[in-house]
Amino acid sequence: MKVRAPELRGRRWLNTGGEDVTLAGLRGRIVVLDFWTFCCVNCLHALDELRPLEAEFGDVLTIIGVHSPKFLHEADPAAVEAAVERYDVTHPVLDDPELTTWDAYAARAWPTLAVIDPDGFVVARMAGEGHGPGLAALVRELVGTHGDRLRRGDDPYVPPPAPGTALRFPGKVVALPGGTFFVSDTAHHQLVELESDLETEVRRIGSGERGLTDGATAAARFSEPQGLLVLPSCDAVLVADTVNHAVRRVDLADGTVSTLAGTGEQLRERVAVGGASSLLSSPWDLAWWGGTVVVAMAGPHQLWTLDPATGEARVLAGTTNEGLRDGAFDEAFFAQPSGLAAGPDGTLWVADSEISALRRVGDGPGAAVATAVGQGLFEFGHRDGPAAQALLQHPLGVTVLPDGSVAVADTYNGAVRRFDPATNLVSTLAEGLAEPSDLLVDGETLVVVESAAHRLVRLPVPAGSLVSGDAHVVRRTPTALAPGVALRIGFAPPTGQHLDDRYGDPTSLTVAADPPSLLLSGGGTATGLTRELRLDPGVGAGVPQVAVTAAACDDPSDGFAACHRYQQDWGIPVTVDDGGSAELALDLRSV
Repeated sequence: MKVRAPELRGRRWLNTGGEDVTLAGLRGRIVVLDFWTFCCVNCLHALDELRPLEAEFGDVLTIIGVHSPKFLHEADPAAVEAAVERYDVTHPVLDDPELTTWDAYAARAWPTLAVIDPDGFVVARMAGEGHGPGLAALVRELVGTHGDRLRRGDDPYVPPPAPGTALRFPGKVVALPGGTFFVSDTAHHQLVELESDLETEVRRIGSGERGLTDGATAAARFSEPQGLLVLPSCDAVLVADTVNHAVRRVDLADGTVSTLAGTGEQLRERVAVGGASSLLSSPWDLAWWGGTVVVAMAGPHQLWTLDPATGEARVLAGTTNEGLRDGAFDEAFFAQPSGLAAGPDGTLWVADSEISALRRVGDGPGAAVATAVGQGLFEFGHRDGPAAQALLQHPLGVTVLPDGSVAVADTYNGAVRRFDPATNLVSTLAEGLAEPSDLLVDGETLVVVESAAHRLVRLPVPAGSLVSGDAHVVRRTPTALAPGVALRIGFAPPTGQHLDDRYGDPTSLTVAADPPSLLLSGGGTATGLTRELRLDPGVGAGVPQVAVTAAACDDPSDGFAACHRYQQDWGIPVTVDDGGSAELALDLRSV
């Protein structure tokens, strides 16, 4: 049975010149809704996957972003506008802070895609990333089916005015040996060397056009570069070239750029601790630790090592499961690690953004991952005091202060926070900043990358004062489930693909819960897309966490079949009630 697409309702529209957009007004065009939120690296991957569709099918296809926030800061109107500009979103965006349209389409994960045919009916739903080729195939089918009935041209997108600031959403900063500073000018796709006043430009590296091109200073291209690291030899800077899924090397003498690791293609396989890969996925920051380079690999929620001489990249820690779990390197969970700093005592500090946490990684025998501050994927806020009760909100940067304490760029709280390992207390050093994304100690001052203000500023390093703020949880309507639940994952390979079962079942399903006591049975990892779960009515409420992967291959008509990997994680707030649903259906890709 066909389902009529619900109308789009929210606070306002962006990228439309102030005009509202309705599905009725788009009748005759193919529409793809992209439910996203700007904290989510998977959503950013999906945005990049949609760009080729916009280019190929723009005459008949309208893509509409529905911004449905996870964090409190992401509901701020100015923050949404900044994110649309920061990530170069070139289609209309519905600002949906109350999750009105999210609920109308029963979205359960970021990102979720819904495809609407020219008659206004939903014909497909997809969750997660990696759907680009399959989505393109579906759009071609719809073009073939509807033919001359399609309404061509007349897209509602209206580009915003061009920005005029010298820096545009800068990401990270490092100090160079000569007393200048290197900053990643992320939205300009460049690197900039600044004098000590943090304003006067010495030189720019990169043409300013998005791309992956090595060579001389003016010819090189980057794509949303973030983390920077001055090598111990002091002759080069490594760059986490995030959207190129690469680590680049810049020779400081002449500005020549080369690619050290990565090919420009995103890693889509799950690589275990100790494993190596020539492909990377959204490297976000870099640090020198334990005699090698460590990469905060935000895409697969892991830490990697990188040999600066050979470019060999290996997984250091993290299972690829998104969440907060401490323990040995091959057991720990991370969630978009985005900032790194090595302490003089051998500790590696990690700003683990999506779980609003500060993690610590030990060196030597028995090394493990532990949490200093943070409570999980769905708890955040601005609260100082004992670390076990303290709260952050999507931190992106971290540095070690001269006294051994740790300063955190608490990005969505617009603050700089301090964690003191000696007292296990959290305090606030500064507030009122515009999305601070990185910190650097420079003498008696702290250099702060104030990303959403497009500048770098200096702050003194004060003693700090305590803030007693509110705690928040992710705002989503809980689903009422019966104690016995049949979990069903919907997955239909795109036309021209089939499940790759040459080596057994090509699926993997992992189920956990927060709190763990919510799940009486059905947890763990196994093949298959169905699972019987037993939830504890005595616990009453919580968040089942579901992760799934499936592999499908093209039909080998030419003797070679390219294979594709589809994956998504869900965290679904639920209540346990005898009258609740006995089935939990999630769509990885259903048509």
